Amino acid sequence: MINVAILGYGTVGSGVVEVLKTNQDSIDKRAGKKINVKYVLDLRDFEGDPVQKLITHNIEDILGDEDIKVIVEVMGGVEPAYTFVKRALLAGKSVVTSNKELVAKHGAELLKIARKNEINFLFEASVGGGIPIIRPLNKSLTADEITDIKGILNGTTNFILSKMVEEDLDFETVLKQAQEKGYAEKNPEADIEGHDACRKIAILSSLAFGMHVNYEEIYTEGITHITKEDIKYAKKLNCHIKLLAESKKIKNHVYAYVAPTMINEKHPLANVNGVFNAIYVNGNIIGDVMFYGSGAGKLPTASAVVADVVDAVKHLDRNIITFWSTKEMDLINIAEVSAKVFLRIAYNDEEKAKNKVEQILGIEKIVELDNVNGEFGIVSNEWTQGEIQEKITTLKQSESIRKVYNEIKWEY
Repeated sequence: MINVAILGYGTVGSGVVEVLKTNQDSIDKRAGKKINVKYVLDLRDFEGDPVQKLITHNIEDILGDEDIKVIVEVMGGVEPAYTFVKRALLAGKSVVTSNKELVAKHGAELLKIARKNEINFLFEASVGGGIPIIRPLNKSLTADEITDIKGILNGTTNFILSKMVEEDLDFETVLKQAQEKGYAEKNPEADIEGHDACRKIAILSSLAFGMHVNYEEIYTEGITHITKEDIKYAKKLNCHIKLLAESKKIKNHVYAYVAPTMINEKHPLANVNGVFNAIYVNGNIIGDVMFYGSGAGKLPTASAVVADVVDAVKHLDRNIITFWSTKEMDLINIAEVSAKVFLRIAYNDEEKAKNKVEQILGIEKIVELDNVNGEFGIVSNEWTQGEIQEKITTLKQSESIRKVYNEIKWEY
């Protein structure tokens, strides 16, 4: 029998207990040993819940118990999770976590400690919720040089953008719906401003490219400025707008970003809707593969956590995670990366405005909406993103142009 402890009895923690209880027999068979939850750490008591007999309020009960071989950290946040996890690893206990903030900030250090002690620090649920992606990167795709990872990594923003399309609603209305359904937090900033997706692409980049990618250096843009009009332009261009996170290797250099992007409706990622997530990986040998599924939620996330617990139990005295150096990767400045953008132009003089845009940015596509007067949309020629910002500044100074709306990345 292998004793485990769970740190945190919130949504995911209670889900882990539920999954272990529901599928106990099959999980034990796959692990090769019976898995027993000995402690659950939480500040609260849960009178009337069978878990109460396992509750402890003191981390020392867990860290000081030699019978505890695996610790599940599902508290969230960086502290005290980081302190607890580091102490657990130093004490020779494997750790499983769903905590993307912890992994993005301290993953390289914690993996190094685990390797040194021949134990494991596993975090499948920290990126795709119930979608298996860490394990394939660590095992199935090790024969490939990963060149590109892009994906829809946040279910809340994907739900909002999907609803805006389906029901012709504005951002604020759909955000309220998402909060009412429990898909968005009362303070949704981490989701709608792109921070959640940013941490996830940092983790994937670090694993794929072998060096620590600092999430604070990744260009990150949210979806708060996306309007109903943008959605209509995208539809007319046979595109969908998605909050895309991407990390791409060009020769020996890597760039990463999170930003709303117009994607051709035939691309597999364009058809990922609602709270579902998808991750698209390109390897130099295998080509393109895509991982799709429920990226969040109590039971899908708990399922991924328990899968890691089984892995940890099966490999109690052997480290299995791939190389992830503590050395930081020097990312390419996003201003130096070439791109095309979609822009909405409100004009004072249509002909002069179109000529000015053609002269400064170049026009690959031009589109106008029925029943919308005084503006048009364009897809620009390709420039570095630094050049695009300079050219937009120049456009805004033109007398023929009344307003240039926020650009949206174009990846047709």
